[in-house]
Amino acid sequence: MGSCLSAESRSPIPGSPTSPAKHYHRSRSKRRNGSRSSSFGDLSLHRIPGRVFGNGFTDFASLFTQQGKKGTNQDAMIVWENFGSRTDTIFCGVFDGHGPYGHMVAKKVRDSLPLRLSTHWEVNLTTDDVLREISLNTGSVNSDEATSFLSADEEFRASTDGDGAEKQPEIFHTLKESFLKAFRVMDRELRMHQGIDSFCSGTTAVTMVKQGQDLVIGNVGDSRAVLGTRDKDDSLVAIQLTVDLKPNLPAEAERIRKCRGRVFALHDEPDVPRVWLPNSNSPGLAMARAFGDFCLKDFGLISVPEISYRRLTEKDEFIVLATDGIWDVLSNKEVVNVVASAPKRTTAARTLVETAVKAWKHKYPTSKIDDCAVVCLFLDSNSGNLSSASNTKPEVQQSLIDHISSAVESEDFSSPNGLNHSGTVQICKETPEDGSEEEDESKEEEHSEMGIEWSALEGVSRVNTLVNLPRFDPGKEDKKGRK
Repeated sequence: MGSCLSAESRSPIPGSPTSPAKHYHRSRSKRRNGSRSSSFGDLSLHRIPGRVFGNGFTDFASLFTQQGKKGTNQDAMIVWENFGSRTDTIFCGVFDGHGPYGHMVAKKVRDSLPLRLSTHWEVNLTTDDVLREISLNTGSVNSDEATSFLSADEEFRASTDGDGAEKQPEIFHTLKESFLKAFRVMDRELRMHQGIDSFCSGTTAVTMVKQGQDLVIGNVGDSRAVLGTRDKDDSLVAIQLTVDLKPNLPAEAERIRKCRGRVFALHDEPDVPRVWLPNSNSPGLAMARAFGDFCLKDFGLISVPEISYRRLTEKDEFIVLATDGIWDVLSNKEVVNVVASAPKRTTAARTLVETAVKAWKHKYPTSKIDDCAVVCLFLDSNSGNLSSASNTKPEVQQSLIDHISSAVESEDFSSPNGLNHSGTVQICKETPEDGSEEEDESKEEEHSEMGIEWSALEGVSRVNTLVNLPRFDPGKEDKKGRK
């Protein structure tokens, strides 16, 4: 999404992401120090077998994103088959950036979060084995030690398993902790990253891990996951798997107000509650949880995911993950019907985006169409069949993952360049042998960072993620960091 409507933002601002890239033609020899190693990490990451992050498809998934009329495409998406070197496991996610550098935040989270999740999942599995061994030897585990593995931020999260927590399978408890830790580390990484200004920029994230028939979802923000399934009459129905975490939810609003943040809607959009700073009518963020947006992190905005579990059955046909460019104009039922009626699975995501674009033009003819990103994951009842990524040996893929994880963790966060990200997504199913795709992506990122203007919607949008950018004193921020 990513728009900020204010008087100040209508004037051109140097270094803006939405300005035309064609105005700049930087020589490769003038790239900033540190970009070489970061680019190498990106190239390796994009060549992992089974990892698709742009318009394309696999045997079980269809992906498509399209830039709206607001400037740089700030949406990102990913499907990663054989996730964690498990042949029956798939990771999917969509990310909706907002703010001046929302496109960079979204793609950073797209690239880093799955690595963090995979790492913590392995650690938690090892920890579970150790605790189980201790339990067998001692008969019990000290409760304080056991709970010490929980995130301190978990108290903010609305309960997703409730009284039935003990009925959930072990994979849910293991992945729940992995999601909590990975999201916390990801947000901390964004705060430290000197190459991406996340003070007034951020992203949503709706992510899921499917292992066999077990589905675990981690969600922050207002992107959404919906399941297409059959009811007892064999009719296709839509089941919403996530909650849009907006400030209108009582629990979210209460937390924000307890932290001195403010929640209210503007007069011209009474149905859109927003989050505001205590003493300033900014930024007006239209969601209660997000990565980044550190101007609000002391005032109730959190990046703790809401985590849920579902056991899939043979009646479940597909899952749709999409940014709000889809959900703002199409209902859950309409989305499920469009995907089910797509001519081919490989084009299901594209068909859905094209349908949403038409709906935008019809329902909001004076609005600028929002960016859209869609992942459709199809759930075959005979899912014992291996996906296209399964032809890769797990040990080969794991060696690539380990190499990239080490490269990302050793990033020089003091470098202004950090990890490169593309302004738009270009990849298809196959990767060129000469690496030209990755070079194009690096060039696009250079142009995005060097744009001449970042402006708000120069028109009327149904909902803007941000209303106004807060002003802050860098000197004051430095003093705060030294305390």
